[in-house]
Amino acid sequence: MKVVVCGAGQVGSNIARHLAMENNDVTVVDKSPELIRKISDTLDVNGVVGQASRPDVLEQAGLEDADMLIAVTYSDEVNMIACQVAHSLFDVPTKIARVREQAYLEPMWANLFSRDHMPIDVIISPEMEVARAVSRRLRVPGAFEMIPLVDDKVKLLGVRCDDDCPLVNTPLRQLTKLFPDLNIVIVGIMRNDIAIVPTSDDQMEPGDEVYFVVDSNQISRAMTAFGHEEREARRLLIFGGGNIGLSLAQEIEREHDWVKTKIVESDKERAEYIASILDKTMVLQGSVLDQEILEESNVSETETVVALTNDDETNILASLLAKRYGCQRAITLINKSTYEPLISSLGIDVVVSPRNITVSTILQHVRRGRIHSVHTLREGFGELIEAEALETSDLVGRPLREVKLPTGVLLGAIVRDGDMICPGGSTVVQANDRVVLFAAADVIRKVEKMFSVQLEYF
Repeated sequence: MKVVVCGAGQVGSNIARHLAMENNDVTVVDKSPELIRKISDTLDVNGVVGQASRPDVLEQAGLEDADMLIAVTYSDEVNMIACQVAHSLFDVPTKIARVREQAYLEPMWANLFSRDHMPIDVIISPEMEVARAVSRRLRVPGAFEMIPLVDDKVKLLGVRCDDDCPLVNTPLRQLTKLFPDLNIVIVGIMRNDIAIVPTSDDQMEPGDEVYFVVDSNQISRAMTAFGHEEREARRLLIFGGGNIGLSLAQEIEREHDWVKTKIVESDKERAEYIASILDKTMVLQGSVLDQEILEESNVSETETVVALTNDDETNILASLLAKRYGCQRAITLINKSTYEPLISSLGIDVVVSPRNITVSTILQHVRRGRIHSVHTLREGFGELIEAEALETSDLVGRPLREVKLPTGVLLGAIVRDGDMICPGGSTVVQANDRVVLFAAADVIRKVEKMFSVQLEYF
């Protein structure tokens, strides 16, 4: 597949890296010679320096025979014009654009992006995607990750193993004996910043970050098994009233009206604006690092604080201050991947990465065939893939013990007729089953080849 990516920033470079790993023909366009030089030196992609909305630059990038345009520059307008040029002049089949400005996304203007006007096939709003991701994490306190799969029949959860976790130092093969009725499959472990795709002989250790797939009806049992019995937050404090903070507060008002929410916003005009929009949320104007503001917001009685300002360092410090004043849980937005290894040692409970969320959302639309969703788990760890098994698949019709999966690939769940099946050696996948599959980063290319026909992965 030939793909032109407009924008060589964090999101663009990560998308280019994923696509290049899978042997796609990728060209990246950016007006920064330095970014293009950096991405050309580190990835197997072509680089073009120039304004991504200009027809001559896009022609130089080979857009005339491209299958897809992904526009993720920092300018909404450049992204939209690039899609218009791709449609009107080059007849590109699929056009994806990142649009940050919420005014463009108001339902009353939805016709703007129709095929007759400015044809964009998929619009990604990072702010709305991040707000949804934070909202999901709020529903399962004690988990640092929560991804719904297969029409919400199955969920992937990420949990940190504390010293008192009942399951530590227990071989994974014994979990089915300890919990025979619990539909749970552990698909990944992060230990000392090293990614592990576990075997049945591996065991969890204190400090591990564990990813597992579980039946949605059994989440509370699974969390209890890991020693987490936290209650869902009823008092929430949001640091930062930007687009993400506002979107999150609006979703809380719609979906969780029993939660008492407060927002701290430093800019006076912005604070007044969001106060006029929100119905039940209290808005405080001031610095999230100000002791008086933290006391006024009653942070010591707050169960969860969500730090969503535009500055990583402010988010980290504000989260640590909130926990020091007595807040039980901190969810922290961090853009820079260099900070991620420090987070657990600092005491921050959940990290939200806009880059990873945006990349996962875009990849979900890049995959073709019977792929229903794709989610990136941590930088360089791997992908969680939800797909539909076809009759032609080698997975179908024989016990899984006879199917040779590449090392680093795990089947997390099979959903048939709305019920989750934990895959075992004797399990037989049937045609039309939904399969949840984890693939480590270094074997995604092998997975692509293995499932290219069987699951119509590409």
